[in-house]
Amino acid sequence: MSVAEPESSVDFFAGVLGWAVIAEPGGSFSGWVGDRLAAQVVAGERGWGVFFGGDGARELKVNSSVDGGRVLHGPWAPPPRSGEPCWVELFTASPEDGYWCGELGWEGRDAADEFVVFTSARHGDARAVAGRLTTTRGEGWQPYFAVDDLDAACVRVSELDGRVLLEPTTVPTGRIASIESPRGGSCVLLEKPAGWGGAWAG
Repeated sequence: MSVAEPESSVDFFAGVLGWAVIAEPGGSFSGWVGDRLAAQVVAGERGWGVFFGGDGARELKVNSSVDGGRVLHGPWAPPPRSGEPCWVELFTASPEDGYWCGELGWEGRDAADEFVVFTSARHGDARAVAGRLTTTRGEGWQPYFAVDDLDAACVRVSELDGRVLLEPTTVPTGRIASIESPRGGSCVLLEKPAGWGGAWAG
């Protein structure tokens, strides 16, 4: 995540998600769940960025990239623990499913009204890897983080001066809430996902 005040932002998300925070060179910070990196927070104005596994490191559209290294989170990684990324969705008013399928070797299928689930068979059987929601409510990749108790997490958001943008509700992915840090950066919390993508993991 790239925000104007990385230290304040990482402290907020650490308070909500239970990260252990490590200060990195150059004024950036990393948030950890056990021995797994959950997020990096750096100075800037771009918001959340997403790195997808694939061949040939390169930049993609909408603040995303391909990295050829080991994938830390996703449908073939260990199940998400509380505080870890557990899903990503592209919020957009202009769907370009062909672009994402062409760049990343995905298949797209309509799953709900204005919602597409992308699947990948990169490592064998096809699994849900990301979603796309056609909406005018912002643009960009939205990360989801696993939490054990969604209601308690929303209370912590308020205690830390953040905002709950969408109160706990149930959607096809599972039970979610959307939150925002007081210093910038919004994300979605997903309660007790069974795997990457919550209900889409099955």
